[in-house]
Amino acid sequence: MQIAVLMDPIQGIHPARDTSFAMLLTAQSRGHSCWVMTMASLELRDGQAWGQLQKVHVVDQETDFCQLQTPELRPLAAFDVVLMRKDPPVDLDYLHACQILEHAGTWVVNDPQALRLANEKLFPLRFSRWLPPYLVSRNLEDLRQFLDEQGEIVVKPLSARGGEGVFYLHGKDPNVGSILETATGRGEHYVMAQRFLPAIRQGDKRILLVDGEAIPGALLRVPAAHDFRGNLVAGATAQAAELSPSDRELCAELGPILREQGLLFVGIDVIGGHLTEINVTSPTGAREIHRFFGVDPTTRLWERLERGP
Repeated sequence: MQIAVLMDPIQGIHPARDTSFAMLLTAQSRGHSCWVMTMASLELRDGQAWGQLQKVHVVDQETDFCQLQTPELRPLAAFDVVLMRKDPPVDLDYLHACQILEHAGTWVVNDPQALRLANEKLFPLRFSRWLPPYLVSRNLEDLRQFLDEQGEIVVKPLSARGGEGVFYLHGKDPNVGSILETATGRGEHYVMAQRFLPAIRQGDKRILLVDGEAIPGALLRVPAAHDFRGNLVAGATAQAAELSPSDRELCAELGPILREQGLLFVGIDVIGGHLTEINVTSPTGAREIHRFFGVDPTTRLWERLERGP
């Protein structure tokens, strides 16, 4: 197969924990031809999506891990599948890229229309029985009232990643007003406020689903002692975690909807049995899960992709 991967510049990744890199390694090992491009190289001309692509050879090591050939302008229809793996933020440029990818003339995974609709903070609201108490608002007084009701909350931007811009608030914090003004841009931007879950001290569980089926083994991200965020880039440590009966029930409920919408590679975040996010843009955790359990989520993905749309 001819494979194109739209991602952040590959030279800047951390191979040991990068899931897009793992996807390339696995595709290459299965005999596929791999090409990479960035969002800046994406174009739409005569109703067809094109990209400046570079053929790539990857090596599983920390330095000199990729060899790139000269860029070529090619129609995306020349490829068997395009993987959309650009990291958030999901800003206007990201949404426009998804609109361009709808004209790819080939299979795009995850489906670009679904990516536009499935905001990673708001998509979970379709599964409300699994959520902690929440409020989506940009009204400062309503957010203050929600904090008064819950006692402790976490406030998140709707389009960031890796714990960026996430705040913990409690009712006696004298910085509440300033933090809410900062998080909402003085009431100009919506945020997600959720009741703080003390179970975060035991970790934030990342579960990967391929074509709606949960990988049998999860990544538990335990926050650093001085932080509350379960993100590896924010200093959390990676541990192995089994799927609980509750996790399996949750995945069984989500799986058919993800599959129906063309969301083939998805990561969900679970804290204390509560669903907090559904990651569809560029979910991570595959390399850690592979190391912990010997099960490679990217192999599962390519087994599915090789069967075709």
